[in-house]
Amino acid sequence: MLGVGFSEFVVLLVVGLVVFGPDRLPEFARTAGRTLRRVKEFSDSARDELRNELGPDFADFEFEDLDPRKVVRKQLSGAWEGVDRDTEALPRGMRPLKAGQRPPYDDEAT
Repeated sequence: MLGVGFSEFVVLLVVGLVVFGPDRLPEFARTAGRTLRRVKEFSDSARDELRNELGPDFADFEFEDLDPRKVVRKQLSGAWEGVDRDTEALPRGMRPLKAGQRPPYDDEAT
């Protein structure tokens, strides 16, 4: 239900009762429901029209794939796979230093 949990719904109901009063709240809820239904119908028809315009090449195209969070998550997960592969190639003798431990001194380092 639009990502609204039970506790959020109860808070919205209480706020609605305070703002609109018990007499006008059912009327407002009906109006809000009709408006949400119209918006959903409009978005569904726009999506279907866009699919028809794009043609059969994009029949399996999912608009949810355009979510920026999913795109970033997909790109970052691909980057981590490369890091894991690179760290596996390190020699086993290399261990991270413990807190306060000084790194070994290399005479040949510049």
